Amino acid sequence: MTKKVLILGACGQIAPHLLPGLEPHYDLCLTDIVPHPDGKPTLTTDVTSYDQVLETARGMDAIMNFTVVRADPTQSFHVNTLGALNVMKAAAELGIKKVIHTGPQTISLAHAHDFDIKDVPKAPGTNYYLITKMLGMEICRIYARTHGIQTIAFHFLGLRPKPTEHAQGTDFHRFTIVYDDLAHASRLALEIESVPDDVQEFNMLSFEAQGKYSIEKARRILGYEPQEKWEDYYRRTP
Repeated sequence: MTKKVLILGACGQIAPHLLPGLEPHYDLCLTDIVPHPDGKPTLTTDVTSYDQVLETARGMDAIMNFTVVRADPTQSFHVNTLGALNVMKAAAELGIKKVIHTGPQTISLAHAHDFDIKDVPKAPGTNYYLITKMLGMEICRIYARTHGIQTIAFHFLGLRPKPTEHAQGTDFHRFTIVYDDLAHASRLALEIESVPDDVQEFNMLSFEAQGKYSIEKARRILGYEPQEKWEDYYRRTP
């Protein structure tokens, strides 16, 4: 039986790039408040409205929340924090047991000179956007543990297409994940039966050569593995 998956923020900067890896496997309900960049049919759902989220989520097996606002100080709180509350509240009311969130990594500033960093405490500092996302994640954690909602959050800094040819005069960011890998990780998250403590956050990346941030946790719990050794595209040639 194909899972019905609600995607909130389906027309933003993340979800459109994951659809090729998700559409063959799931019955997707795409929602947003703006048109889809490729013209795909969508439903209008504002994550800041609990009633809209609740109605759109009826009959779904899972919810993927890709909504985000960064710059606006009011909307960022309403979308990033209260939006997360609306998602988890709707999942609890409807008995939906799988929710996937995404957000920015919040550890690089606190560990700028460290290596082999694994599952360390988040450190958003005074960045308002990071704080709104971290508050949203804390809400997710409370609802997940209270209602047994298997909740998985992916944290990263850069999202980009996979390299297809040798790169010259450039490098990859330490917290970048390519579209194919994030789509793969999303499928793993949708299919896994449960995660420890009902909620887990994963720092996600595709390029491991710098050795700063470890994806050991994602490997161990989700079975995640980058689809290729992408850093080979950046190796210097003789």
